[in-house]
Amino acid sequence: MDFRIDKLDDKSKARAGEITTDHGKIQTPIFMPVGTAGAVKAVHIRDVKEDTNAQIILGNTYHLYLRPGMEIMEAAGGLHKFNGWDRPILTDSGGYQVYSLAGTRKLTEEGVLFQSHIDGSRHMFTPERVMDIERSIGADIMMAFDECTPYPCDYEYAKNSMEMTHRWLDRCVNQFKNTEGKYGHKQALFPIVQGSTYSDLRKRSAEYIANVGAEGNAIGGLSVGEPAEMMYEMAEEVCDILPKDKPRYLMGVGTPVNILEGIALGIDMFDCVMPTRNGRNGMLFTSEGIINIKNKKWEKDFSPIDPNGFSFVDSIYSKAYIRHLFVAKETLGPMAASLHNLRFYLWLVGEARKHILAGDFASWKNMMVPKLQNRL
Repeated sequence: MDFRIDKLDDKSKARAGEITTDHGKIQTPIFMPVGTAGAVKAVHIRDVKEDTNAQIILGNTYHLYLRPGMEIMEAAGGLHKFNGWDRPILTDSGGYQVYSLAGTRKLTEEGVLFQSHIDGSRHMFTPERVMDIERSIGADIMMAFDECTPYPCDYEYAKNSMEMTHRWLDRCVNQFKNTEGKYGHKQALFPIVQGSTYSDLRKRSAEYIANVGAEGNAIGGLSVGEPAEMMYEMAEEVCDILPKDKPRYLMGVGTPVNILEGIALGIDMFDCVMPTRNGRNGMLFTSEGIINIKNKKWEKDFSPIDPNGFSFVDSIYSKAYIRHLFVAKETLGPMAASLHNLRFYLWLVGEARKHILAGDFASWKNMMVPKLQNRL
């Protein structure tokens, strides 16, 4: 994997770059649609490719391990062939699922013993096992196995968890180096910075991760309930330490405003379930603010969802029609809303890149942030 920086913004830490993988190029900053079980919820893979302009999607190691399982995944030739996505894929490590399954898992130095949410069966994730699973999935970018701490958590817990994540990382790196990809393309491993919301821990973790010399690096354990300003503070401190010539990925973030603020801090990659999850519930993101399409005020509004009209959905459906679909409980409503939201997120990071290259990102961001927070 290669990464180059095309332009640095003069008035912020934003940068425009390009990642090259064996499955194609990724222009940064970039948003990555989440395909938890190998599919972006309610959106056809063709539409993800052709209408959202997505250049990379995510797969979830925990969910794909449980279903369909690695026997089927390998027989299919990896996730790219299994789901028909021929562009880059990133897989998380299952660390966040470990965090979210706190009531049904046992955490030890060796790894995590957990119960399947599907049938209650017991499974063990170790750093080595996770690397093997991600090899079987065949993602272009593999995440190291980590523990995502909750917010709030006390200092001692955060410190011990971070140190274990570092020890797990060493084991991930060793297993990664001693194994090969299964499908003829190269894979990259990204370590994950942890440390909760404690500045000294975050700095220690960032220094440890920077010294690994990986092809890219991630910031985890944020967007788990902490105030946004605290998230920005931690991300900025970490970005000041992580290598400037490697891509930086802020995991699980976030709202459109979170993404623009993250770009201004030097983040290159983002992912979040918000576009599709909120879309399925009738919340639409636009360049002028946020719409609850279920509200009666849109009943006779025959204008497109976004005045910029950048989405396929905008070109054929009005607000009134999308509202009708939700009221009538037609499946097309959540599908169209999800597709629109994904296109909006990809439009937003694309515009950010354009303004970084043009040299006016900071002023554009300051103009956009208040608009994106409007409730229309």
